[in-house]
Amino acid sequence: MVDDVVKGPASYFPSIEKKYGRPIGEWQELVRRKLPAKHMELVAMLKNDHGMGHGHANAVVAYTLAKEK
Repeated sequence: MVDDVVKGPASYFPSIEKKYGRPIGEWQELVRRKLPAKHMELVAMLKNDHGMGHGHANAVVAYTLAKEK
């Protein structure tokens, strides 16, 4: 049996899209535009500029940075 359960940072994506009204791709693009900023600087940007909660911001940043490597 295949386990289709999404784990890790991506597991937050449906609730992030619902709560903040933008697709994950837009959030990832916001993060990419700020590179090479540090992880916590990017989290702070999402929190301060866009009102995102810490856990959601951290998930978007962690996922985006992992894909950039």
